[in-house]
Amino acid sequence: MSTGGGHAPGRHGLVCYPAASSRERGTGDSVGRIIAVANQKGGVGKTTTALNLGASLAVAERRVLVVDADPQGNLTSGLGRKAREPRPSVYDVIVGEQPLEDVLLATDLEHLWLAPSDRNLTGAEVELVPVERREFRLREPLARVASRFDYVLIDCPPSLGLLTVNALVAAAGILVPLQCEYFALEGISELVSTLRRVQRSLNPSLEIEGVLLTMVDERTNLTQQVAGEIRGYFKEKVYRTSIPRSIRLGEAPSFGKPIVLYDIRSKGAEAYLELAREVMSHEEKGTGQGAQRPPAGS
Repeated sequence: MSTGGGHAPGRHGLVCYPAASSRERGTGDSVGRIIAVANQKGGVGKTTTALNLGASLAVAERRVLVVDADPQGNLTSGLGRKAREPRPSVYDVIVGEQPLEDVLLATDLEHLWLAPSDRNLTGAEVELVPVERREFRLREPLARVASRFDYVLIDCPPSLGLLTVNALVAAAGILVPLQCEYFALEGISELVSTLRRVQRSLNPSLEIEGVLLTMVDERTNLTQQVAGEIRGYFKEKVYRTSIPRSIRLGEAPSFGKPIVLYDIRSKGAEAYLELAREVMSHEEKGTGQGAQRPPAGS
């Protein structure tokens, strides 16, 4: 449900300004939280989660920005925003110091915005090596716009390099997708070690937002065993919601749509909507910051 507001032209039609947030109205019941979706293992559902959790939060009329910090750009293409011609992207923000608000794109969901990636981001880690305060190249631009959103989700590449470190320095929390397979916990100690190093020297407020079990098949003994090990390791940090194996979830990105627009009756859509409800339940606990209004986009 739209609450009104102004609008400005964008590359994909009109980018609408919502009305003033509850924080601006003085009700104090909004949150604004930056969450990095990270795991150095590939194929565990990072992009699927950033895309579909963001869309599910937007369906619930939360103002969401998804940031594609992965040079593969799958989040960008999964939202149907892959560029046919050159345009500003997250690369220009991190390396070229372009204002983040200048690269934002509207999506097919009213409350969802995208900071797109492109192949130029591949060279960013090398270009950032000699740069002063290179770990803060994403944090500072995000800080200027994040208060306009209820949630910011950063899709990280499958590595623990400078792009992921930039996301962890910018974030308040890290959401870790873990696939229910034999090697699920392999490499987790390295991720936790990186998290602790970032906490000690760069971002003391960073915490584990939650651990999400993905590609779950409840019929198999392996899934039950792995899920038990993950819950034993991370305890209450594991979300109650898990994401099932789903052909529809795999199909949706090829149509440039989140699952809630591709097939809202599918098990994958139901799971991500339930995850969004679980994430939003933290609002009642007073976590996060307030939100203002999203920018015009590009």
